[in-house]
Amino acid sequence: MSLIDSIVIALYIFVILFVGLWVVRKRSMNAEGYFLAGHSLKWPVIGAALFASNISTVHLVGLAASGFNDGLVWGNFEWMAVFTLIVLGLIFAPFYYKNKIKTLPQFLEMRYNSVARTCLAILALLGALFMHIGVSLYAGAVVFEHFFGLNVYVSILVISIITGLYTVIGGLQSVVVTETIQTIILVGGAIVLTIYAFMALPDHEIYNWASLKAAAKPDQLSIVPSALNSSGLTWPAILLGYPVLGIWYWCADQTIVQRVLAAQTLRDAKIGPLFAGFIKILPVFILVLPGVLGYVLFKDIITDANDTFPVLITELLPTGLKGLMAAALLAALMSTIAAALNSAGTLVSIDIVKRNRPNTTDRQQVRIGRITAVIVMIIAISWSPLISRFNSIFEAINILLTVISPPITTVFIWGLFWKRGNHQGAIATFIGGFLLGLVVFLLDFPIIGDSKIITEGLGVSFMMQAWWLFVCSSIIFVVASLLTTPPDYKKIESCTLSSPLAFLKKEKGESTNMPLILAVILILIMIVLYNLFG
Repeated sequence: MSLIDSIVIALYIFVILFVGLWVVRKRSMNAEGYFLAGHSLKWPVIGAALFASNISTVHLVGLAASGFNDGLVWGNFEWMAVFTLIVLGLIFAPFYYKNKIKTLPQFLEMRYNSVARTCLAILALLGALFMHIGVSLYAGAVVFEHFFGLNVYVSILVISIITGLYTVIGGLQSVVVTETIQTIILVGGAIVLTIYAFMALPDHEIYNWASLKAAAKPDQLSIVPSALNSSGLTWPAILLGYPVLGIWYWCADQTIVQRVLAAQTLRDAKIGPLFAGFIKILPVFILVLPGVLGYVLFKDIITDANDTFPVLITELLPTGLKGLMAAALLAALMSTIAAALNSAGTLVSIDIVKRNRPNTTDRQQVRIGRITAVIVMIIAISWSPLISRFNSIFEAINILLTVISPPITTVFIWGLFWKRGNHQGAIATFIGGFLLGLVVFLLDFPIIGDSKIITEGLGVSFMMQAWWLFVCSSIIFVVASLLTTPPDYKKIESCTLSSPLAFLKKEKGESTNMPLILAVILILIMIVLYNLFG
């Protein structure tokens, strides 16, 4: 990195810190303001914040590496997210907003009981700690070691201090404002890098799409799964496995959904996720496709696919823009960690402390949330270097997703669509489903042995593992519910659908069902895109 690039990065860090602290400079910080931004978020901010919370350094580096190895097929992770964001906007968000909940575990207490609430709070904390923060810290540290030669542990510590400072002090208001800025930087930087990659193609005698396809691997520019790809991604895995991971991540994970819970109006809560769905179309073109271009341009010098994104930056971008892309990497990293820290503080303060000590004041809740964020960050710093034990960063995050998501997805889906499901079924699913996921994790964890019994021995990819764990969790939920007393249907009326298609109706007072119109437009766009890149 040149001096100019370093100045760009330092300026970015200063601006983010300044903005993050400035937005709450004169605001008296009560619990509502700290954890839910005083329910002031409009749909553009919600959509941008959802996108920024999701896109981390893992995506920037991992998706480019996946594009280099296998091609656009990994873009299914991004485009399938569009459909789960539609599910969030049309189905889940109205229930969350109308029940005026502050956390997702609180919703489960309304649907089931307080024990189900505690189970979800614990699993959500584990997800924030080990996946959102731990994996992101390590991914960021590896990238910054590549660019600046910083020791991994030093990088982790520096990133943690910068992000933790404005998150701990400013709460969700600081997080979403900085995330909006970071979304612009992230998308802008990735678009610039993609343009430079395309501009370099003529030097390799590539002048059109046909010659690009000829220079790439077979089916590398196809979104449709091919038998030639080494990822294990097949149509059954994508269509069955992804919804299990996606519904937990986008619809039932406090780290992500907290932005929706802070919506100013029901309309904002519904349209915000749909706006994020439109943005989620972009990563295939600005994160995965550059990996394919990296293969075409630099396959002779890239020996490790994880170096694809850094090599594109160092080989293609001029001075100044390299600093911009490094800032984009930092933006992706900080937004994900900040979101997870704020949600961890919310879960502990509201779902554990406030519920067990109802007399806890707002000031005490804010203090507990801040202390929790600090403690979680310290634990995540300790855990993150262990990510090196996995074969890749993307593998680590997917394996962790497979452990956590199936039981949670099961409890939310069945709870919303099936009134007969009760708290006994939910608790049995949380315990049984998590233990099953843990067994699968241990059988495949690199520390236990060199061979992965499930993935390599039985040939079951992580996404199909998620599907079969969901099937097992569903069996546990249904059987346990049917063997025990039915719930009081009147008490759970506000937490279940009156009919399977009730979510398609417009809200009272609305002249047009704009969320449904936007959802239909999104689906039509996705159909066109799949046809074009299939």
